[in-house]
Amino acid sequence: ITTPIYYPSGQPHMGHAYSSILADVFARFNRIDNNKVYFLTGTDEHGLKIQKAAEKSGLDPLAYCNKISLIFKDLTNKLNLSNDDFIRTTEKRHHKSVNDLWDRLVKSGDIYLSKYKGWYSVSDEAYYNSDEIIEKNGKKFSTFSGSQVEWVEEESFFFKLSSWQKKLLEFYDNNSKFILPISRRNEVVNFVKSGLNDLSVSRTSFTWGIKVPNNDKHVIYVWLDALTNYLSAL
Repeated sequence: ITTPIYYPSGQPHMGHAYSSILADVFARFNRIDNNKVYFLTGTDEHGLKIQKAAEKSGLDPLAYCNKISLIFKDLTNKLNLSNDDFIRTTEKRHHKSVNDLWDRLVKSGDIYLSKYKGWYSVSDEAYYNSDEIIEKNGKKFSTFSGSQVEWVEEESFFFKLSSWQKKLLEFYDNNSKFILPISRRNEVVNFVKSGLNDLSVSRTSFTWGIKVPNNDKHVIYVWLDALTNYLSAL
């Protein structure tokens, strides 16, 4: 059982407490029900937003993360959470897992080098298509979040997500209860059926993160960094 991996670019708020308590209730219930439980929470400490927040505070990124993550960790104590672990993506155990995963994906042929172009939002840490952008007062904004975007072109490593479409659909067919409730399962299946685009998994526009093995120019992006915490904590 895991909370979202929290992004410490600012102070924790009610949303962090709410989702943490929900996960804690679920963990406690399952322990009472005699299920073996491993309850995880933690902080996602890499990326451009963290780098900019650290610069604004006058600290180097790691010192900034050390300071803010303690506040998030203190929140778990104040809420009396029953988590078994608190992981930080700046920890060595996490770096090792990310590097191991990267090497496996390279060996399997699932990662390749190309160039990415698109509208990027720093606050969302996401790219948007042209039909997802509106213009106001000479500036571009995401229609989804309202955040400002800028045009970015950079060399990037990509994960061949498109090659996994058939395998994913077969998996969902063979494991009908893997995604519940059924409404969410249908949503995911329809999304995958509509076609999957390859995923940009590295950045050269910032330096705060885990370096791509054998290529210090690139930093491993959130999809293969932060999300791997659910594995590196085990």
